[in-house]
Amino acid sequence: MAPVTSLSDSVNQQLSSAISATLPEASADPLLRRSDRADFQANGILALAKKAKANPRELATQVVAKVESGDVIKDIEVSGPGFLNVTITDRAITETLAARYADTARLGVPQAERPGTTVIDYAQPNVAKEMHVGHLRSAVIGDAVVQILEFTGESVVRRHHIGDWGTQFGMLIQYLDEHPHELDHKDTQVSGEEAMSNLDRLYKTARKLFDSDEEFKTRARRRVVDLQAGDPKTLAIWQKFVDESKIYFFSVFEKLDMEIRDPDIVGESGYNDMLAETCRLLEESGVAVRSEGALCVFFDDIKGPDGNKVPLIVQKSDGGYGYAATDLSAIRDRVFNLKANTLLYVVDARQSLHFKMVFETARRAGWLNDDVKAIQLAFGTVLGKDGKPFKTREGETVKLVDLLDEAVDRATTVVREKAEKVGLTEAEIVENGQYVGVGAVKYADLSTSAVRDYKFDLDQMVSLNGDTSVYLQYAYARIQSILRKAGDARPTAHPDLALAPAERALGLHLDQFAATVQEVAEAYEPHKLAAYLYQLASHLTTFYDQCQVLSADNSRELTENRLFLVDLTARTLHKGMGLLGIRTPEKL
Repeated sequence: MAPVTSLSDSVNQQLSSAISATLPEASADPLLRRSDRADFQANGILALAKKAKANPRELATQVVAKVESGDVIKDIEVSGPGFLNVTITDRAITETLAARYADTARLGVPQAERPGTTVIDYAQPNVAKEMHVGHLRSAVIGDAVVQILEFTGESVVRRHHIGDWGTQFGMLIQYLDEHPHELDHKDTQVSGEEAMSNLDRLYKTARKLFDSDEEFKTRARRRVVDLQAGDPKTLAIWQKFVDESKIYFFSVFEKLDMEIRDPDIVGESGYNDMLAETCRLLEESGVAVRSEGALCVFFDDIKGPDGNKVPLIVQKSDGGYGYAATDLSAIRDRVFNLKANTLLYVVDARQSLHFKMVFETARRAGWLNDDVKAIQLAFGTVLGKDGKPFKTREGETVKLVDLLDEAVDRATTVVREKAEKVGLTEAEIVENGQYVGVGAVKYADLSTSAVRDYKFDLDQMVSLNGDTSVYLQYAYARIQSILRKAGDARPTAHPDLALAPAERALGLHLDQFAATVQEVAEAYEPHKLAAYLYQLASHLTTFYDQCQVLSADNSRELTENRLFLVDLTARTLHKGMGLLGIRTPEKL
């Protein structure tokens, strides 16, 4: 189906023609607010008037004289110093929405004109360690960006850069080699929580032995060398830790209602074979230099408190490799093997300096350029109600599983309170509790600009009032209830009907969905989609208050048209929430 031209684009086209006719030498680039009465902004009529050394109000009046009202523009008038206020016809609103309604799969959202290949690095847990609240944002933001980019036609390669390498594995491998029964499940299937419980117990025991037994510590350090050298027996034991951890990872992501595929998990170990060559290429090209035995990259604008330049250390003086070597090797793989145009890293803002140095090093090496870009989607910290980093009462980091379980419990209580009224079965209560609880956690994260910190408040998150996912889910379920009660009346657009103010406001906002998705995809800002959906639900609430959908006083055409408006609203909520990774229950 052909893309649907938005009402704002239709108006812009007419105004551009009128401006060109008035000022042929001007570059007509009007920017309109996407609303019923759209105003030119500072770089519209006012900027053109300044360039032409003309009176802006007089210029606006001349432009208005050349605009023909008709199918789209009902009225246009000059206001203030030279703004143009445009009123769109009811028919244009309904016909445009009908075209979006007919496009059931995409709602008129066009595919990207020049899609490329994006590799997105997100959801990066560590092997043999529990996932905590700090892992939440990378997973939730990354998954939403993946869904949005894929919907707009981008080819997306997912990468989960798990922490599966390093000196701590020498300790774990040596201990398991000496106590092989510790991870022996006797061919029984274990749950994610059991897998992590086993790993946590093993890690604590191994650490205690490492700290108290010098001979074991020596053996453990020797195992690190064996691991890095690729010793088969050592690698086999290491693989047990990775496999056990994946059982746990998959169980957590399942709770998050998020798809994580095994081939997409390419951890630090996946780039081991490239590390030496990465260092050689950087040193031979002069991008990196030897300093006190280490291979370093220096930057004029990055200095320490003493005024000396702070380097990016690619290889340590003892020959070992750090995060920089792995990250630079990953860039080479993603650019040259995966043929990516864009590299996205959904990583904590506290690592911004590291990635700034890594990206600049890759640019100097020629791996990144004007055609291949790398971007860090930095995110802030999850805070408690007190505005401090989110911790348990005992001061421990909050486990992600515990947080999700509590959210689902709270949400299930909310769902159960209304269950009898809407006729939910016990199975539906449990299922909806999952959708509402997980949706509440995701939406609280996604409705905040990624770079900002936000307070984690479950009471607010599962509230039916305010900017919450529950409010949006309830709006969707309420529409489904109306559609079920409609009898033989069916959603049908009637362009000849006059629209009430609340219908116009709802319709004009619905028409912005495609433009919003495109803007969000281009800027990687899912919080703007969340804001759009909340505003849509707010318009729907006003509509409900002012326009009865099912009423004996309505004509059949009026009822059908209002059913059409609410059904398109439901479809838009469903699609938009889906792009954020949030489910919309049919009954709530």
